[in-house]
Order: sequence, then structure tokens, then C-alpha cells
Amino acid sequence: MKLTIPDPALVLLVGPSGAGKSTFARAHFGPTEIVASDAMRQMLSNDPADQGASAEAFALLSILINGRLRRRLMTVVDATSLRAANRTRYRRLAARYGLPVVAVAFDLPARTFHARNRGRDGRVVEDEVVDWQIEQMARALSAMPSEGYAALHVLRDPDTLGLVELVRQPA
Repeated sequence: MKLTIPDPALVLLVGPSGAGKSTFARAHFGPTEIVASDAMRQMLSNDPADQGASAEAFALLSILINGRLRRRLMTVVDATSLRAANRTRYRRLAARYGLPVVAVAFDLPARTFHARNRGRDGRVVEDEVVDWQIEQMARALSAMPSEGYAALHVLRDPDTLGLVELVRQPA
């Protein structure tokens, strides 16, 4: 599967814990292009799963996203982005700088999210939280087509995620 995205752009990776968002980001983007909520939590508390650090982590995330977009740099948000309000806030930031927003949604089977989450090293999310995120993902998927993305790519087959070819097209 080939995904074409404008460069520069704001890329939102959308999906529950265990979706493979971080793996996807590392495979297709440079380390400085990726702004990850887990990395911000880890920097604040030494624990990427420390939900008590989330408010500060997302404040830092917003500062980094804004700074990169202002400089017209490819910016990838590695967070669940399951809440419509968060996606709206990110789209408004990109619009402020005239940059397109691309969403890559991970619509995988629930068993895949759970299995991958359990296999994560050092940041396993509780099953109940993953179940809630899966419910939120269904809502997000129904809303996202009308949210105004330059492109919306929905990945549904866990076996082909590693075969995705990302093509950057000058914006």
C-alpha cells in the first residue's frame, strides 16, 4: 500500500494503545519529525506510562508541534488522538501556518491492539483502558471523514502495516 503525504505537513497518527503508531512513525519519519506523548511523559517522570504526567506532557507536545509547524517542518504527532477536540486543536495549529493535515488511522481488530499492548516493553496499558480506546476509535473513524484532512489513510490489515510505502510530495 502506498501512502502519499504532502511535505511539509502535520501528520496525526490515530489509534488505541498497541496500534503500532510509534513503530509506524519510526519506520517512515526521522526522529526529530516525531513528537510523541510517551516521550514527553518519560522526559517528565522517567515513565512513559505515567498518566499523572499527561497534562504537562501534552503542554510540551503542543509547544513542540507549534514550533515545528511555524518553521514549516514535517511534524508527526504520535499520540492516540482519539478525542475530536484534540484533533481539532492540532488542525487549527496547522491552519495557522498554512500547512495541510494528514491523518493515518489504525483501524485494526481489537485482539491486535490487546496483543500488541501486552507485548510492549515497559508501558503496558490496562485492558479496560484499551477497550475504552477501541470504542473511541470507532467514534473517531465515523467523524474523521468530515473533519477536513488533506488526506485520511485508514490502515485495517495488521499483516500489511510493515509493507506500507510512504511517499512524500512537496506541498
